[in-house]
Amino acid sequence: MTASFFRIALILGLLSAIGPFAIDMYLPALPSIGRDLHANNNVTQLTLLAFFISFALAQLFYGPLSDMWGRKLPLYLGIGLFALASVGCALATDIETLIAFRFVQGFGGAAGMVIPRAIVRDMHTGVQAARLMSLLMLVFSISPILAPLTGSAVIEFYGWRGVFWAVTAAALIGLVLLATQLDETRPATERSGSGLGSAMAAYRLLLSDRNFLTLTFIGGLGISSFLVYLANSPFVLIEHYGLTPTQYSFAFSINAVSFFAVSQATGWLGERFGLVRVMRIAVSAFALAMVVMAVVMASGFNALPVMASFLFIGYGFLGLVIPTSAVLALEDHGAIAGTASSLMGTLHFVIAAVAMVISSLFFDGTAVPMAAGIALCAFAAFVLTQATIGRRAAVAAAE
Repeated sequence: MTASFFRIALILGLLSAIGPFAIDMYLPALPSIGRDLHANNNVTQLTLLAFFISFALAQLFYGPLSDMWGRKLPLYLGIGLFALASVGCALATDIETLIAFRFVQGFGGAAGMVIPRAIVRDMHTGVQAARLMSLLMLVFSISPILAPLTGSAVIEFYGWRGVFWAVTAAALIGLVLLATQLDETRPATERSGSGLGSAMAAYRLLLSDRNFLTLTFIGGLGISSFLVYLANSPFVLIEHYGLTPTQYSFAFSINAVSFFAVSQATGWLGERFGLVRVMRIAVSAFALAMVVMAVVMASGFNALPVMASFLFIGYGFLGLVIPTSAVLALEDHGAIAGTASSLMGTLHFVIAAVAMVISSLFFDGTAVPMAAGIALCAFAAFVLTQATIGRRAAVAAAE
């Protein structure tokens, strides 16, 4: 792989990480935000949910815009909006204002999630796309690995408001990289037929494509399992298990290391065994680890090392599921890659938002409801894979 291959992966990964950085970096501060703004845990979690809802819905706009205007202009607009909203979050004096600016922040940050995937599809398909996607995710991993640790340090010296000043700076760096280091990958000749009508037609095509929807839902259920953990873990690990914010950051980062380290094998495994087979096996192992974790913890063996061990194994296998499902879903939709990436991202986060809401209804301050929510997402991904991808693979093999 050339130096330019790694340079593109680095830039796209950093742009993709800007939005999630605003989630992961402030997770250790959730309890202190609630105390400072006089809000209970459920209301404080709305600052997370508001971000996810707008993050999901906004993706429906950025994809078609990137097909019509090119990839760079919508990125400028989204990251600029994210930076302005981050300033608003830093200055918020009550929980309602913080929730409102978090919603706007999510709307801006969605551009960095959608458009880099479309750029990957512009440049490559198949195993090469899987390699670039996994490299992008390796860079993207700075968010869940370093963001909580950085957030803990910032919070200790500057309070939770310092987190939002830090993500404002990250957004400004992203704008500089976008302007100076990234070329446009969708030339004007390919945009000429794109418009509102073609976007609606593209969405109708995608919503009727069973293969696209199946792969999107498998990836979405996998992401949901991680976001259920993300939403509940600050309260479980800090308030139930008694970790400090810094200890929590290390515990959170270990799972991210597993996820992104294993994801780097995607290209090699895909070339050797095929992406479909890799995804099917990874989904099965992911579901097995998480379901066994939930059963063991419900049986009373719910010490933190027990949960952490299962999460480390399960999220490692999830690191193979996410890039393979995304590449396979986009494989046949190069002409509308931006729109396809939009719909994929929106469905991922809608599924995740539903999972987060359901898990919050059963949250009792302990780890068992969180473990059950993670296991249900993983098991649903397994059932869907076996009922669709697995069945089609078996038929193809028989022929």
